[in-house]
Amino acid sequence: MFYTSYLEISKSALIHNLSFLKNHIRKNVQISSVVKGNAYGHGIEVYIPLAESCGINHFSVFSADEAFRVQKSSTNNNTIMIMGLVEDEQLAWAIENEIEFYVFEFDRLEKAVELAKKLHKKACIHIEIETGMNRTGFSQKNIGKICQFITQNSAHITFKGLCTHYAGAESITNYYRIKKQQKSFQKSVQKFTDKKVIPLQLHTACSAAALRYPKSQMDMVRLGIVQYGFFPNKEIYIEYLTKKKITEHPLKRLISWKSKVMDIKTVKAGEFVGYGTSYLANSNLKIATIPVGYSHGFSRDLSNQGRVLIHSQRVSIIGVVNMNMITVDVTKIEQVQKGDEVVLIGKQGDLEISVSSFSEFSDQVNYELLTRLPQSLPRFVVD
Repeated sequence: MFYTSYLEISKSALIHNLSFLKNHIRKNVQISSVVKGNAYGHGIEVYIPLAESCGINHFSVFSADEAFRVQKSSTNNNTIMIMGLVEDEQLAWAIENEIEFYVFEFDRLEKAVELAKKLHKKACIHIEIETGMNRTGFSQKNIGKICQFITQNSAHITFKGLCTHYAGAESITNYYRIKKQQKSFQKSVQKFTDKKVIPLQLHTACSAAALRYPKSQMDMVRLGIVQYGFFPNKEIYIEYLTKKKITEHPLKRLISWKSKVMDIKTVKAGEFVGYGTSYLANSNLKIATIPVGYSHGFSRDLSNQGRVLIHSQRVSIIGVVNMNMITVDVTKIEQVQKGDEVVLIGKQGDLEISVSSFSEFSDQVNYELLTRLPQSLPRFVVD
């Protein structure tokens, strides 16, 4: 066992979450599994075969390098869509391998056609429209030129999708901004329709939009955080519970993070624990050292306030989180010994350490904490 901690990815939790999502997505709307950020920390190489076994056949990534990893991990002939970066030298690979990609600038559109001609293979493109996010996307004033170009080069282009991205659908403070974006997108759709340049799909919805704005689902939804068992934020979560008049979380987390006790020792009252003077033992303590630190994605902000589970009890981190180690107070656990399981995220007995508890202590959103889990951590599919 050449690792100090590991991640478990639950198949039964994914099956549960996909069932939940299918009940909230309209019939005949395709689900694209968003696996950017190393599948939100769950591991592309582990997650792709798992998702495929659960019926997923469309994956969205940010960049060509992620698309390459998805392709290598896939066991089926799935659709892969790049939503962000594709360098010119990567376009040929994408076209040759029928990888779909966003186009939001004319030089990429022109380069795609140039390479498609050389390869004698159509480029599968999704035209991204700027509707108010002010990040990437063609402005509406360019639609006429885009339509003319697509029409002239229809032998080399498959106009797979017309899309946009909402600027914070998870927050009600952005309600009017999102509504304005929706209207802007519909105007864009109409302009393409008027020019008789019709995409095969319309798609705008991320996880938050798909749940909060059902009309945004269109032909396809790009679902990220929810498939892994997390609502986009507390606001969406509370809104859902209120509407459904339930109290139990309807999603299940796929991920658990575990390690083992590395060492146990006693500390006398009046002694400091760890680097510096941040923790003073007010009484005699028994402490356990765990071989996980900020180099593994365990935030230094959890110093003197984080928790882990040992022997189905919640114990406190004391002292500063080191690069490779944390220290916890196990004074009240009588039988603790070297090699005992430590749960950093997940359940042990009746207790649970959630990703959201990490987020609250370390001032990170779920997305940030998950995607910062190193690729080097081994990941294993369970149940």
